[in-house]
Amino acid sequence: MGHHSILVTGCAGFIGFHLSMRLLKDGYQVVGLDNLNDYYDVSLKQSRLSLLEKDAGFRFVYASLEDKKAVEGIFCGDSFHAVINLAAQAGVRYSLTNPYAYIDSNILGFLNILEACRHHGAGHLIFASSSSVYGANRKMPFSVHDKGSQPS
Repeated sequence: MGHHSILVTGCAGFIGFHLSMRLLKDGYQVVGLDNLNDYYDVSLKQSRLSLLEKDAGFRFVYASLEDKKAVEGIFCGDSFHAVINLAAQAGVRYSLTNPYAYIDSNILGFLNILEACRHHGAGHLIFASSSSVYGANRKMPFSVHDKGSQPS
């Protein structure tokens, strides 16, 4: 794949799906990773995936970010122009009852992505944050200049 190859983690999510569709339309090869977890409706994720898989430039990898071997394997097969990390355990309230799911996916998983990018020379890394960093801030729309000192 090489120069025009992009890894999108969380490709079956809302943003990941639309981004992947756009990248394919723009002529990029897309490797999409998702673990299809059931935090959101899995059948919705599967129908998004089936749309992506209609494009010959798309390859799906069913894996979790915290699976170091799987992440490493993806990078061994490709050199990515960019890595766009959108995979995460979502939902602040769920984190209060399932804190380890967040450490595994959002911390350990992100570390696996960072290390794979470092060792395999990925061109760019883009990752998503969360509106929750703005916490108690009531100003809309949120801005990168807003203080994040009272996260939710």
